This record gives sequence, C-alpha cells and structure tokens, in this order.
Amino acid sequence: MFSKILTQKSTTDYSAQIEKLHIVLEQSDAVIIGAGAGLSTSAGLSYSGSRFNEHFHDFQEKYGIQDMYSGGFYPFQSLEEYWAWWSRQISINRYDVSAGRPYLNLLKLVRDKDYFVLTTNVDHQFQLAGFDKERLFYTQGDYGLWQCAKACHNKTYDNERAVRQMVRSQRDMRIPSELLPYCPVCGAPMTMNLRIDELFVQDEGWYAAQKRYEDFLCKHKHSNILYMELGVGLNTPSIIKLPFWKMTLQNPRAIYACLNLTEAFCPQELAGQSLCIDADVGKTLERLACSCNRS
Repeated sequence: MFSKILTQKSTTDYSAQIEKLHIVLEQSDAVIIGAGAGLSTSAGLSYSGSRFNEHFHDFQEKYGIQDMYSGGFYPFQSLEEYWAWWSRQISINRYDVSAGRPYLNLLKLVRDKDYFVLTTNVDHQFQLAGFDKERLFYTQGDYGLWQCAKACHNKTYDNERAVRQMVRSQRDMRIPSELLPYCPVCGAPMTMNLRIDELFVQDEGWYAAQKRYEDFLCKHKHSNILYMELGVGLNTPSIIKLPFWKMTLQNPRAIYACLNLTEAFCPQELAGQSLCIDADVGKTLERLACSCNRS
C-alpha cells in the first residue's frame, strides 16, 4: 500500500509548521493521539543517562546494566532481586512522579475537542495529566498492574501498596522473601502486566478500552480528523504508525501529523495530507500550546 523507499521529511520553516498544525487542530472535528516513548522521554522520563544512574547505580555496578529498558529483561537469579529491580522501576516511573509538562500542554490542546488516545506507553502519564480515562487505550499494559506469570486467568491486580512496601524494605538489591507476590489462583509467581510475550493478559478493562477506541474510529471514519502521532518510533509500527497511515489514506478529509525528533516522516502517498515536524516533541507541544492561547 505504501512506498518502501520514498518518504517525505518536511523542510518547511519550524514556526510555519507550528502555525499550520495550529490551524489543522482548530479546524478538526476530532483528534486521535498516538503516543509512543518519545513523548515521555521529552517529559524527562528517560530510561538511561543521569536519571538511570541516580536510581540504579548499584544494579549498574553489580550487574553491568546500562539502562532501565534492558534491565527489565535481565535474568536475575532470584525473585528477591527481580522484584527489587522492578519495584524500583515501577516506583520512579509510575508512582513517585508527576505529570510531565508535554502531557499537560497536550491536554490543553485537545480538552475541548472530541479526542481519543492510543498509546504504547505504560507510565500512566495521561491519567496523571488529567486526561479522561474513558478516552485512553493503553495497548501494551500498565506499570501499575500485575498478572499471573502463567496467565492462568484473565485478571490483573493493582500493585501500588505492594510496590511501595518493596521499595521501603529492599536491602542490597533484594526484597524480603515474605513480600514476593504469587498468583492467588494457581500459586505461580506474579509478573508485570506488560506485553513482552504471548502470556500478556488482556483483562476486561483492556477489552473495554479497545471497544471504545474502535467505536471512536467508526464514528469518525469520514470526519475531518487529525491523526496526531507523538514520539512513535519503529519498534512496533503496526500499533500506531501504520494504522494511522492507512486510515489517513482512506479518508481524504484526514490529516496525519508526525511529531518526533529525528524520526518525523511519512510515505510519499501521504505527502498532501501530512505534516512532519522533526523536533523535540515537548518543545513543539509547548510552542503549539502558546500559539493556541494567543488565538
């Protein structure tokens, strides 16, 4: 359907791009936001560098782990070590963090629009910023949820209380054995509700959110709609990027906007329906919010 080689990167002046996106946003009947890791990175939730060193220097020294992403896949020798790592990662990315400025600016832009959010992020930033929970679809899971490691039943569990206790009680990169979480149904260890393999649990809440998203798409299939892609890379293009391209191509009234630092592009087939802004997502949303405030 799309060219594999020919893509378009915008060469338009940055300020002119902001103004054009402002106009598109103002004129749109609906907005679908597709958010990837780049949006949270622009909000300061980096998984590497000084933030990683501050919170995980001990794991780095002992295991050679260099960032939070790779640390999540490290083969720890015990569950006590595994949950010392994960409780810390959950805490700093989900519970002991406030809403990032890019998310707050984004809400200012769409709060009076008919909008929906599709995201692969698992850090809860949209809800922290005040987005309507009924307009969110977290496809890849949530740091705040656990599931059975064997996926023996279709249910997830809130973990805040247990995680905070693990963080308070861990010593030498281990939690006390009595804090280890086990499935209440089969007795297997619990694990994160993150889509890393075929055992990812899609519970009732997940399917309800999927249904609301599909209903929104159906409602606006032929609308003057803006597909606003923020910080989405190429790790999982089949979730946001490719569907956004396809739906834009099928609707001549649709506009596809790609905001991403170093990865703002679109297929040649969408050149007349696209706006690609190659810049920091957070700074772009800040400029856009200021532009909308002046109008």
